Amino acid sequence: MLAPGGTLADDMMRTDVYVFAAQEDLETMQSFAQVFNKLIRHYKYLEKGFEDEVKKLLLFLKGFSESERNKLAMLTGVLLANGTLNASILNSLYNENLVKEGVSAAFAVKLFKSWVKEKDINAVASSLWKVSMDNRLMELFPANKQSVERFTKYFTEAGLKEFSQYVRNQQTIGTRKELQKELQEQMSRGDPFKDIILYVKEEIKKNIPEPVVIGIVWSSAMSTVEWNKKEELVAEQAIEHLKQYSPLLAAFTTQGQSEMTLLLKIQEYCYDNIHFMKAFQKIVVLFYKAEVLSEEPILKWYKDTHVAKGKSVFLEQMKNFVEWLKNAEEESESEAEEGD
Repeated sequence: MLAPGGTLADDMMRTDVYVFAAQEDLETMQSFAQVFNKLIRHYKYLEKGFEDEVKKLLLFLKGFSESERNKLAMLTGVLLANGTLNASILNSLYNENLVKEGVSAAFAVKLFKSWVKEKDINAVASSLWKVSMDNRLMELFPANKQSVERFTKYFTEAGLKEFSQYVRNQQTIGTRKELQKELQEQMSRGDPFKDIILYVKEEIKKNIPEPVVIGIVWSSAMSTVEWNKKEELVAEQAIEHLKQYSPLLAAFTTQGQSEMTLLLKIQEYCYDNIHFMKAFQKIVVLFYKAEVLSEEPILKWYKDTHVAKGKSVFLEQMKNFVEWLKNAEEESESEAEEGD
């Protein structure tokens, strides 16, 4: 590595020892980063060779003292922040020996602290996403220690709470995608609903809330069919299809919020798929009869929880059914009062 000051030619002759002998603080590493930036700008051909050398240094982190690793981590974070290095260099941190001995995780903490300080979490996230590394950060820990809880605790205690939350969100997104993919495969195979329900309930234990799950079950069920292009036929097809899936959907609407999520998903789906515009009310009534949806969420959706998509069309469709629900509710209350 090079030291600040002097001419470009002089800088090119200097070695790693300058960085490793320097003070262990971010400001000093920022000064070194400025030198590298100046060199790369003047000698563009150095860019590729410089990245290759950094990758090699990262592979041999065990050969450095803790202080030297800290300096290198801070410098690397600054260079990543200003674009001198590409985030793909971080692949070197997934070296099995470095991960196993905890070197990768400790180095990553220092690196991300300086990177986030120079930029912000959104810029860091964007760089990681571009090199498909946003979903691999858990691999900085050994396989038997890879958990969201462990990762979050480790990085939060190091002062990287925002980064920890980002990784937690990425893991959740990844888990949801995997759940949807597996669900679609199970449905396509025609697996028994009892087996699918057991599988999904296990996935819920991975901190996926039931309202999120019902949305995934709904979209998975709707994606397994080649829908008729004729509006007058698609409603009948949808009712037959969803009648079969009602027991599966009912298993994940045990909460009012889950029922509301499903109602909103149905509304959005019917609006986004023009042939379903006239099917909304029929689907809701089907789910009410099949005990997938209950009276209270339907009335709340009608009153104020619906979204703007197709609002006037769907409210008009539901008007008579909602009136019927209100009357039935009033009759039930009257009977209860008489019984008292």
